[in-house]
Amino acid sequence: MPHQECRTPSEVAAEIDRAVRALPVRNAANHDALRKTYSKQLAACSGAFVLDVGRALVGRYGRRSGICYELIRHHPDAFRRLGRTEIEELGRGIDSWGSTDSFARHLAGPAWVRGQIALEDVHAWAESPDRWWRRAALVATVGLNSRVSGGSGDTPRTLAICRLLIDDRDDMVIKAMSWALRELIPWERGAVQAFLQEHEDRLAARVRREVRNKLETGLKTPRRGIKRGASIG
Repeated sequence: MPHQECRTPSEVAAEIDRAVRALPVRNAANHDALRKTYSKQLAACSGAFVLDVGRALVGRYGRRSGICYELIRHHPDAFRRLGRTEIEELGRGIDSWGSTDSFARHLAGPAWVRGQIALEDVHAWAESPDRWWRRAALVATVGLNSRVSGGSGDTPRTLAICRLLIDDRDDMVIKAMSWALRELIPWERGAVQAFLQEHEDRLAARVRREVRNKLETGLKTPRRGIKRGASIG
């Protein structure tokens, strides 16, 4: 195979799109294997080249989840080049649970952890009329509190975004609010408990229930119907 930069980013993106469509089964394992194959092929390419591949995958082929965002996340030079402009360009058109969470988990959250975007940028997403950008703002906080994303716990920024969306009753936003608060518990459970108490009357019932379950049992949804005498563990 010729060196990737002997071809254009558009040509590489077209090849990746064909490879995705040719997968016999489109599941997480097959997508991950394909992403790793192309990460190896693109490892020696410049970050600018890989970002252009990502732009083509998003803009021309609508590949907003999985392989596109992960290719950039796993290419150090490409990822270092991300700022608000690049991230919002790559996120343009997010329109589903999968594409939004992939965008926020693989790009927005880790970039926020590393100071490549600011709290004000995520505030703007939280104030968007688009439900998916509002969800992305909350899911981006998961990166602040996820060791996998490089996070080490960030109560002020997590709760700042949660406060902005506390009255939002869109189901996708409610679920993301629950997730954001539950991810903060291992770092500062007292702050989460205080937030629930302070905003008892404003938080959606689902958020109150799932976060309290996590605080009390360690699970979002505790198992029911445990047989009498069985070990809970």
